[in-house]
Amino acid sequence: MKRFALIALLAVPLPVFAQEQAAEVIDGVAAIVNTEVITISQVRDLVGARERALAEVYSGQELQDKVKEMRLAALKDLIDRQLILQEFRALQEKGANIPDYVIDDRVQTIIREEFGGDRGAFVRTLAAQGYTLTKFKEIEKEKIVVQAMRQSKVDNNFIVSPTRIQAYYNKNKMAYAIPAQVKLRMIVIRNEADSDIPGTGSKKELASEIRQKITEGAEFARMAQMYSEDEGTQEVGGDWGWIETNTLNEKLTQVAFSLRPGEVSPVVEIGSTFYVLMVEAKKSAAVKPMADVRDEIEQNLIQQERLKVQNRWLDTLREKAYIKIFS
Repeated sequence: MKRFALIALLAVPLPVFAQEQAAEVIDGVAAIVNTEVITISQVRDLVGARERALAEVYSGQELQDKVKEMRLAALKDLIDRQLILQEFRALQEKGANIPDYVIDDRVQTIIREEFGGDRGAFVRTLAAQGYTLTKFKEIEKEKIVVQAMRQSKVDNNFIVSPTRIQAYYNKNKMAYAIPAQVKLRMIVIRNEADSDIPGTGSKKELASEIRQKITEGAEFARMAQMYSEDEGTQEVGGDWGWIETNTLNEKLTQVAFSLRPGEVSPVVEIGSTFYVLMVEAKKSAAVKPMADVRDEIEQNLIQQERLKVQNRWLDTLREKAYIKIFS
């Protein structure tokens, strides 16, 4: 029978980050898994960066609730990890093992891909973070063990029926929707105070003259390079590429999506800025056909089945374990 005692859901009062910064904070026990302890600092190490991100968005009770939820989820992940490691140690008594060269290969890959092959920089980074190379190898070995144990419980020969793939596609068609798009070029003429282009006459007149030249045969891209004051697109001839309905403000969007391919808009005035738009091509809203997403759906469904199998296995480990979560 499952022995699981939930004492409290990590009811840590805020401000959390002030507590973490206090020098006198003493570590405590977050959970016991059989005979092994998971500490509060392990939980905080796992979620610290995400908690700081939450604090930039939420405050007060809502922040406390979000932090509590995140810490509880992290603690449950650590509990599952500990159960897997304990299961592996039981298998070691029967001869299971992760060879040292596997760990060494992992470390060499990290040095090569994340430190450009500079072993000295890698070691200095470890030292700055309070780790020895031996300790780092132990951590990496545990990651490899957990991954290998999870994968060992999953059959790689899952077969998903065409009927199930079709049903998933029908139910989730909106996930494969392609919004309407236009390929846009745009010239921006700002008011005199903000303008970088010297000259006389009103800016609206200038915009009208530019539009007139384009309608008479001048190349839009060349006009944009000469006159547009949009620093991001001036050099590329006012090219915005393919845009969707949420790219520009409402007025410009209405104008852009009302144009036919090759059509130049009237001068659009917004505040003291003037715009001339041209649509080069259009794509109507559509849904990706089944043939284009079949493989993606199949892989999603296979992954779902793998997770189900892993979770059933973890459930058996939890059922036979003594797990106690503390406040």
